[in-house]
Amino acid sequence: MEAIRLQETLREQVVARDEFPRELRTVAGMDVSYDRKSPWIFAAVVVLRLPALELVDQAVVRARATFPYVPGLLSFRESPAGLAAWERLKTRPDCLLCDGHGYAHPRRFGFACHFGLLVDLPTIGCAKSVLVGEYREPGEKRGSLSDLVHDGEVVGVAARTRSATLPVFVSAGHRVSLRRAVEVVLACAPRYRIPEPIRQAHALVNHLRRMAGSGLLDEAVAVRNASLGDAVSGCRPTLP
Repeated sequence: MEAIRLQETLREQVVARDEFPRELRTVAGMDVSYDRKSPWIFAAVVVLRLPALELVDQAVVRARATFPYVPGLLSFRESPAGLAAWERLKTRPDCLLCDGHGYAHPRRFGFACHFGLLVDLPTIGCAKSVLVGEYREPGEKRGSLSDLVHDGEVVGVAARTRSATLPVFVSAGHRVSLRRAVEVVLACAPRYRIPEPIRQAHALVNHLRRMAGSGLLDEAVAVRNASLGDAVSGCRPTLP
């Protein structure tokens, strides 16, 4: 399958070391949402200023899907809408948190790795559930951690962002180490289980979906021809 071959090629370009500014000033969060039976994909990205996590910028998009729903290849389906929203931002953040996995992926190339390469930014995956691997339950206190291990390799961390709640699953995306990724996630989750940039992006994208369902969506947020192919080696992945 062409998409799998492309994943295996692109993952060699992922940078696993920290390439951050000395002090993070802004962090973005992205969420992509859709109904599998619908042709529409919705994406939202918000930019917050640290340490107060104040809103700096935001953008939303509705785009037609150009790739089918295939587990393990969802970045090909979701990235076009994400890129369209990203291009509408007026502020380039220092770092991006994605609602999904990065290195903790069967081929070590989840959405956070893929999107990080596309925008060339330090990118972190933060998911609500496990895609691959096993872990021991971390301690009950906020900040407790446990390795997420797949095929004998540490691919991520189960992190307790709020005491006595379920952990989130953090993995490196691009231009960031796993240790630093965990630090950023904890810094962005002072009150809730979900880091604030992702939490706000999730609320924004759900609001967009409700507007679309009510027929109130402004055409200014619609993108009819978003294509990942133009952004990745000029090649649109296809299925056999």
